[in-house]
Amino acid sequence: MSEQIVFRAERREKAGTGPARAVRRQGKIPAILYGGKEPPEMIAIGFNEFQRAVVRNPRLTSSVVILELDGRRIPVVPREVQLHPVTDLPLHIDFLRAEAGARIEVEVPVEFVGQEQCPGLRRGGVLNIVRRAIELECPIDAIPERIEVDLAGFDIGDSVHISHVKLPEGVEPTIRDRDFTICVIVPPTVATEGAAEGEGEGEGGEET
Repeated sequence: MSEQIVFRAERREKAGTGPARAVRRQGKIPAILYGGKEPPEMIAIGFNEFQRAVVRNPRLTSSVVILELDGRRIPVVPREVQLHPVTDLPLHIDFLRAEAGARIEVEVPVEFVGQEQCPGLRRGGVLNIVRRAIELECPIDAIPERIEVDLAGFDIGDSVHISHVKLPEGVEPTIRDRDFTICVIVPPTVATEGAAEGEGEGEGGEET
């Protein structure tokens, strides 16, 4: 399990473009805390602190972190990060309160396992990945870090669908109207000798 990320937050009194720029000049990122039964709260967190957290956890917007605000430790999800259109630096962050019992839609990366027990790959097949991440609806306090897709037993020509994947309890795909494909094991791509010779003749003709 990854280390819990904690942000020290402070309140900000004024909204608008001017006050937000003033916050950024102080080396902080303006943000808003919302969700649950409490009203939205305008806050700010440290710019460098946030950038370090992104390096430690690239999936930050799909993870529960802690905001320390007014002596409270509030579990939240950095739901949306507004970036500068040129520099890609964070301009504003929306933090969603992670209240127990709430559910959230997040993208979770796929990890492929069981390659050694996959007949298709052992026979030279190639794994054609259709989805490297799956959008899931899950409890906000139990977001999976990854979803394992077991390739054991699949042969060349086989497709792995979401129905083949065992999801954690309480976790469901947001796409429910079809059994979508995650990956396909395709035959190896090998150029035939005749095709290779034809390519050579074509290139020679162009040179003359």
